[in-house]
Amino acid sequence: MTDHADLVAIVRPPTEALARCELTHLEREPIDADLALAQHAGYASALRALDVTVVVLPPEPELPDAVFVEDVAVVLDELAVITNPGAVSRRPEAASVAEALAPYRPLEWMTAPATLDGGDVLRVDRALYVGRSSRTNDAGIDQLRTLVEPHGYAVHVVPVEACLHLKSACSHLGGGTMLVNASWVDPTAFGARQIVEVDLAEPRAANTFPVNDTLVMSDRYPRTRKRIEGLGYRIRTVALSELHRAEAAGSCLSLVFRGGGRVST
Repeated sequence: MTDHADLVAIVRPPTEALARCELTHLEREPIDADLALAQHAGYASALRALDVTVVVLPPEPELPDAVFVEDVAVVLDELAVITNPGAVSRRPEAASVAEALAPYRPLEWMTAPATLDGGDVLRVDRALYVGRSSRTNDAGIDQLRTLVEPHGYAVHVVPVEACLHLKSACSHLGGGTMLVNASWVDPTAFGARQIVEVDLAEPRAANTFPVNDTLVMSDRYPRTRKRIEGLGYRIRTVALSELHRAEAAGSCLSLVFRGGGRVST
């Protein structure tokens, strides 16, 4: 059994501003702010039930996308990289997330002309698969590589065109097995790793993320869930229907990391 003692998740609740969020591949729909807030609270509760210490940041009513904390940082064992998000409107989100991370990790900051969203970075052991997307450019990938290679991480570039972020199209289930929407990302980008494809009726089901010995995923994708459970994985589903209207996936709502490496002050 995994030691659950020191897993930390940073989250931030949504506000009514979510209705003005950035959208790239979806048409804008009305968002029920109260339901989005309730679903976010359920998401945080699910993390707590999985033995995670949840750090809740204050809401940012002037920043529509601030609920998606994953995009403004890449948190590794040795450091946290504060990104320069591809959407200009999102760059003011970084300061408060950096402040929350500072007690846990040394911080490195990306600088223009680099742009990078954390949703484009998928870690599998010491490999970082980084999506080259509408939000993450070559300069961003190069800066990330410069920051992480001294710590033993290898950066692998994956083209992303059909969806917002790399993690919209794939995730790591554990043990080197990848969950992939093969219509959105080329499975050969992951080398010889085992590939599990999402159900064709559920193209947005490829996003899931591990919390201790459980995978967390949206409850909107029962066919893909059944496929994963058939391989022996434990699943915890969460309701995210309103947040999906903002082009969200489950992983983008939190920064989950081991909290044991606290920075001395």
